[in-house]
Amino acid sequence: MTKHNQQIGAWGEGIAADWLAERGCQIIARNVRTPYGEIDIIARQGDVTVFVEVKTLTSSLNFFPETNITRAKQQHMLHAAQHYTAEHEIDHWQIDAIAVEGRPGSKPVVTHFENAI
Repeated sequence: MTKHNQQIGAWGEGIAADWLAERGCQIIARNVRTPYGEIDIIARQGDVTVFVEVKTLTSSLNFFPETNITRAKQQHMLHAAQHYTAEHEIDHWQIDAIAVEGRPGSKPVVTHFENAI
């Protein structure tokens, strides 16, 4: 991954975390590594733990950010969430996806997909 892509990805994750917090979610952790891959954001909304995959693109001229969540990525997300919930004894959880379109210095477009997997 190029440095530019890393910067855009980190910016998008920050936008997503802020967006969730503004809507009443408590951000528990970011960039959590598991044996099955990284979880971008772990948040809590009421009694539900929410695992969030964030996809960011600077433009959606040809496709949207959420298009990058492939079947393989969905499986990694599911296994990572299951691993985390088992380690932390979490019963109520879901996996969401947030698509962020834009770039630093612009007003981003955020689309939230609840229970994405």
